[in-house]
Amino acid sequence: MIIVYTPEGGEPERLDVGRLRASEIQIAESNSDRPWDQLKGGLVDGDVTAMRVLAWVIKKRSNPTLRLSAFDPFEDELKVRLDARETHRYAGEMFARYGHDPKELAGAWDELREAAEDPAIAEAAIKEQTDGPKAEVSSSGSVTPETSTSDSSPSTSATPPTTSTA
Repeated sequence: MIIVYTPEGGEPERLDVGRLRASEIQIAESNSDRPWDQLKGGLVDGDVTAMRVLAWVIKKRSNPTLRLSAFDPFEDELKVRLDARETHRYAGEMFARYGHDPKELAGAWDELREAAEDPAIAEAAIKEQTDGPKAEVSSSGSVTPETSTSDSSPSTSATPPTTSTA
């Protein structure tokens, strides 16, 4: 998951929640009084506490003296987006869930496009699901389907995250 923090009048900052150290997770847990699983779920739901605490923990990397009380963005300055790996994983989950109903699937694809950090990656993930996996030619000359082996996303829901807290 990516938190995009855009302070009023400032440039957007991309904060990658997918790569936190154990100590950072512990700091987030203790400052939010929530376990890690609830914080991850809060990102999916657009929970402002989860977004604020996790954005603050990441911002502390470059500003170690930053206090949580000093990091108080407006709720519309924080948005959650899917990274490339999550975008592809969600596309597969959505196709499995809604592939039998074209109307539902179209709505799911619209949600995925909105939730993805990169619209081009969302389109590629959708195309991969609707057209089948890309084929690769192996060194032996045979054609094999391309598959993903990574699944380290911080969320477990088959629905993309809420993209706004408004």
